[in-house]
Amino acid sequence: MDPANPRKQDETEEPRFLDFPHLPDDASHNGQPLLNKYSSTITKGHAFPGAQAMLYAAGVPDQESMRTSPHVGIASVCMHLLELGKIVKAAVQKQNMLAWQYNTIGVSDAITMGGEGMRFSLQSREIIADSIETVTCAQHHDACITIPGCDKNMPGCIMAMARHNRPSIMIYGGSIAVGHSKLLRKPINIATCYEAAGAYIYDTLSQPDDGGDKSKTKDEIMDDIEHNACPGAGACGGMYTANTMATAIESMGLMLPGSSSNPATSPSKMRECAKAAEAIKTCMERNIKPRDLLTKRSFENAMVVTMALGGSTNGVVHFLAMAATAGVALSLDDFQRVSDKVPFIANLAPSGKYFMADLYEIGGVPSVQKLLIAAGLLDGDIPTVTGKTLAQNVEAWPSLPQDQAIIHPLSSPIKSTGHLQILRGNLAPGGAVAKITGKEGTKFVGKARVFDKENQLDAALNAGQIQRGENLVLIVRYEGPKGGPGMPEQLKASAALMGAKLTNVALITDGRYSGASHGFIVGHVVPEAAVGGPIAVVMDGDVVTIDAEKNSLSMDVSEEEVQRRMMGWKAPKRTVTRGVLAKYAALVSDASHGALTDAFGW
Repeated sequence: MDPANPRKQDETEEPRFLDFPHLPDDASHNGQPLLNKYSSTITKGHAFPGAQAMLYAAGVPDQESMRTSPHVGIASVCMHLLELGKIVKAAVQKQNMLAWQYNTIGVSDAITMGGEGMRFSLQSREIIADSIETVTCAQHHDACITIPGCDKNMPGCIMAMARHNRPSIMIYGGSIAVGHSKLLRKPINIATCYEAAGAYIYDTLSQPDDGGDKSKTKDEIMDDIEHNACPGAGACGGMYTANTMATAIESMGLMLPGSSSNPATSPSKMRECAKAAEAIKTCMERNIKPRDLLTKRSFENAMVVTMALGGSTNGVVHFLAMAATAGVALSLDDFQRVSDKVPFIANLAPSGKYFMADLYEIGGVPSVQKLLIAAGLLDGDIPTVTGKTLAQNVEAWPSLPQDQAIIHPLSSPIKSTGHLQILRGNLAPGGAVAKITGKEGTKFVGKARVFDKENQLDAALNAGQIQRGENLVLIVRYEGPKGGPGMPEQLKASAALMGAKLTNVALITDGRYSGASHGFIVGHVVPEAAVGGPIAVVMDGDVVTIDAEKNSLSMDVSEEEVQRRMMGWKAPKRTVTRGVLAKYAALVSDASHGALTDAFGW
């Protein structure tokens, strides 16, 4: 991928990885397939005595196991996922295979949101992919089971699988239970915290006018929200980025049926962990590999389910990265094509009322897949890790109940087309991603107010400087992959605006928005400000138009004036010159090509 040649960037380069010695795909013994295709390199004979000595020390019980048992790596990302990994490990061992549990890193977006720690979030995807690829290949594992939770974890796991291309399954850590506020007398979740912060700043946070108690102060209400928004383990419960990625990857065939909707601490999640051992053995016996499943058809399914369920804008940058890693041609135009044909049907947070835990109670994601397959929107013939097709996986699953209110009928959608829109124009010639559910309309025109970092907008909000009245387009720049660095999510600002009920405001950034963000928001602007994109020369007062009907993002500034401003523009001094963020900024591609760090033009 040549950053100096935009046309070349759109060409998918065939990925090349190390070719490890292994047994033939059809290797067998006494009529049974040999499953230790890679590990046998170091476990047969005496060519690697040091490796065998260390493996005996690590737990290989006897010589027979050393010579014949396959090695399955179990990669847990962090926190409660380590406990799920123990269940998987025990189940793998019951299948007479050697199980090696290890963990990689995980960044909590909820903990880092709005602070400098958020700059480390997106780049953690690359570290996760690097670490799983490293352990799988270095340790000669024959197969891989990954257990991610938060959003970057999942594409990182899939990217690693595409790189090493050994039989693999992903187990989603599951969604958190819905919280409840006694003072607000309603269900709450992590996004409530950030929206309440906006209401707190603008002095509109109060108990509901429903005939109950209204005596509590806004500080008491905030305390109540902070204590009860997250009642236990699990990823954020709405159709935010974690659930976007999980539902998509299940629809691509790389997870067991129901994995994306099984709650984090439910018995069904524990049963799923146990079943994964049988499934990975099936993949090994039938030689089902990740790149067999990561196809243009499966990515089409990922986009379809994301549009139907109202998924996160972050899905775009992650799907692009996963596809590029697997050598699958995928572009922004594919997202717009799918959005144009798939209706938005899910009444799920952030724009809706319900959560993944509620969807689980009426059949979960497989019941939605069954609906979309029957309608011809989802490809049910793709292969999956079970050895069956997606349609066969969900055939026995119950259909959605007639009286449920979470998934609208396809004949009566929330929006007749998808909520994710790809915008281009003189503000984003390389593309931008908008999340427009239609509830706020499909077009917004307002005067620009420009902030060179997210913390500048946060300070303006904290000071109550963003007022109701005329339409404003708040532009936050120098927060892209290189300029941030790290392309941080900006839920703190977007949620605060929703909580303050500032409906006269739209948001644009070369950074990202959280899957919990909603409203008139546009992110992933390319080229980003740090590399001299037009967003770098927008000025306060410029009239900006966001038009989801024409798929355009423009400022009312002539091309001549844009060029004149660019003549006076200077690239800002790098804020970070050493460490992981500096390395990331030096290597990362633009958001329209997945923000990858290993896409080199040799």
